Amino acid sequence: MIGVNMVDSNVYEVVVEGDQETTHRVHMSQEYYRDLCGATVTHEFVLISAFRFLLEREPNTAILAEFDVQDINRYFPEFEEDIKDRLNR
Repeated sequence: MIGVNMVDSNVYEVVVEGDQETTHRVHMSQEYYRDLCGATVTHEFVLISAFRFLLEREPNTAILAEFDVQDINRYFPEFEEDIKDRLNR
């Protein structure tokens, strides 16, 4: 299960349950949020979808403790195209 809570402006705490529960502090600008989904879904849903993407590629314990959602594309170049497809279905 993936839980998301806003903790500050454009900052979210994401908790991923698994064999070992992990907590992540994730930044997502309003501009990048709109770029990914056109503001058609909630910020929380975008983050849940981004974490599902990550969890398909690595265990939750390998995900950075703090990062900007935009940085995912540096590690996984297919991220933006994939997430836009997921969010626009």
